[in-house]
Amino acid sequence: MNDILTQNIVLVLNRNWQAINVITPAEAFCQMSTDVATALDVHGPDSMWPVKWQDWLALDIRKHDCVVGTVRGEIRVPTVLVLARFAKVPLKRPRFSLRNIWARDQGRCQYTGAELGPGEGNIDHVLPRARGGRTTWTNCVLSAAKVNTRKGCRTPSEAGLKLRKQPEAPRAVPVTALLKNPHRIEDWKPFLFSDS
Repeated sequence: MNDILTQNIVLVLNRNWQAINVITPAEAFCQMSTDVATALDVHGPDSMWPVKWQDWLALDIRKHDCVVGTVRGEIRVPTVLVLARFAKVPLKRPRFSLRNIWARDQGRCQYTGAELGPGEGNIDHVLPRARGGRTTWTNCVLSAAKVNTRKGCRTPSEAGLKLRKQPEAPRAVPVTALLKNPHRIEDWKPFLFSDS
């Protein structure tokens, strides 16, 4: 099934074997065929070795392998790729979302300090959108739903509220910490902090 070529199911490691990206098999094959990367032939967490493109084409297909059909026959889809020259671990800021606002504000209303349970909090715009406030890390905080409703289209001072601390964007973290394994690919586990 060749729609597998467009799914993000190949973990990319830098040359120090640190996870830095997830790509499609089509991109992986291009990088392998131009010697930008080698694929790992994984036989367990303690048994893996890099394989160059020409040797990869000759590998046997195992029962659990994903494969793509070509005019030359079936080719195993790699699960992990190692870049030949790139050594850095890029930094990335977590994307803006309620979940990440919740994490930044540690699940506490930024006006009352109350610990919030599921469904009790939402995003409040410190300077309301109706008054030109933008949806950014520095203008949004976690707020108890009741407090946010009471505040309405007013600023905190107009509503008689005080922020516990000024909101700021979270620091950028190594992309390795943000990579997830939504397809639960077993070969990725030795390289990721989280299995989800």
